[in-house]
Amino acid sequence: MLSKLPLLPDFKIRSRAGVVEFPVHHMRGGTSTGLVIWEPYAPPDMGLREELLRHLMGVPLVGERPGNRQIGGLGRGPATSNKVFFADMEFVDGAPRIVSTLAQLASYTSAIDWSVNCGNMSAALPFWALDTGLASCEGSGPWSIDIRNTNTGVITSARLQVRADATVAASEIPGVDGAFPGVDLFLHAPVGAKTGKLLPTGNVRDEVGGYTVSCVDVAVPMVIADARQFGKTAHEPIGELEADLRFMSELKRVWIEAGLRMALKTRDGALMAAEQLAKSETVPKVCIVGASQSGGHLSVRYFTPQTGHASLAVSGGCCLAAAALIPGTVAYDVAQRIPQVSARFEDCQVDIENPAGILTATIVARQAEHGMEIKSAAYRRSAQILLRGHVPLYRASAPLRSWLALGS
Repeated sequence: MLSKLPLLPDFKIRSRAGVVEFPVHHMRGGTSTGLVIWEPYAPPDMGLREELLRHLMGVPLVGERPGNRQIGGLGRGPATSNKVFFADMEFVDGAPRIVSTLAQLASYTSAIDWSVNCGNMSAALPFWALDTGLASCEGSGPWSIDIRNTNTGVITSARLQVRADATVAASEIPGVDGAFPGVDLFLHAPVGAKTGKLLPTGNVRDEVGGYTVSCVDVAVPMVIADARQFGKTAHEPIGELEADLRFMSELKRVWIEAGLRMALKTRDGALMAAEQLAKSETVPKVCIVGASQSGGHLSVRYFTPQTGHASLAVSGGCCLAAAALIPGTVAYDVAQRIPQVSARFEDCQVDIENPAGILTATIVARQAEHGMEIKSAAYRRSAQILLRGHVPLYRASAPLRSWLALGS
C-alpha cells in the first residue's frame, strides 16, 4: 500500500477551530453520486468507520428516521446518491490496481449495506486515482487500470482515451446532461457475483407469487418480470410506478420470495431472511421489461429494489443484457431482434431502453454444451469530480475524534 498522496500534500485529516475535518472527493460516476475516501484515512474499527459515514452523508446516527432529507450531510435521498467508496492501490506483477470497498447508505436509516458493488460509481475511481496521484498515465492513447472490488470479488478493467493535451475524451450517456470524461468498464467473469451461479434457482423461469420471473446473477443478482403481468408496459414514468402502491406491494412480494429462492446471503455468509430482504436497499435488484419502442432490443423499468431508478444501473444493465441472450428467460421472450450467441466468444451488444434513453451493454459470450458462458461484460460511463475538500465533523464522538486525531 502507498503511504502518501503525492499530488495533494494538503489533502489530509485536519483540525480547525476545534473541529475535526475529513478529506473527501465528492464525485459522480455514471448516474450515481457519492464520496471516494482514501482507505488509510478511515478508521479500521467498523463501528467508528460507520459512524464516520453517517456524519458525512447525513443519515441517522442510530435507528431510523423516515422522511430524513440528509440536510446535515452530502447524501441526497435516493440510493443512487448515497454511495461511498473506500479506495486504495495495490500492485499485481508490478502494475498498480485500485482496491475498492463500497458502503451503500439509505437516507432514513443508520444501517449500512456492505454487500454489493456499484458499476456507476466505479467509473469515478480511475479519475480519483489520477487526481490524487496514486496512479499516473503518460502520453496519449488508451490508458487502462484494473479495479478489484472487495464486496463482490469482481475485477473490472477501466479504459480511458487520453488526448494529446492530457485531457480524457468525453462521452455522453443517458441520464446525464452533456459530455464529460468517459471510461469503458469491463467486468471480468461477472457470472454469479453473489450466488456463484448464472441462474441461481437453476431455472430460466420460475413461478413466484403468481408471476413468471427469471432470476439471473451477472454482476448483480436480479429478478426480471414481464411488465404485462402487472398491467404495465415498462414505458411508464418511474414516479408513476412508485405512486402505484398496489404495484409496488406486489413487486416487493415477488422480490422477497425470489430472493429466498436465490439463497441470497449477507456479507458474513448467512442466508438472508424474508425480513432482511424486505428492508434490503441492494439485493436483489428487480425490474419489469417490455417491448422496445425506440429502436432498442427491449425496455425496462428498474428498482434498486426499494426505489425506482431514474435510468438503469450499469450492473443491472449488464445482468439484463445477459438475461436477454439466454433462450427461455422472460427478457429473451420480450426482446426484439436480439443477437444470437455463437459457439465461440464474441461481442453481443444489447440496447436497453430506459427512462433516460438507451443503455448499451456488451456481453462477451459463447454457447457451450452446458449452456451460455460469459467471459466479460462491458459498458461506457462518464464521470466527474464534483468537489474535493474537507467535511467538518461537528458531532463526532470522542472515540472517533481521538482516532482521527492520530491521523491528522
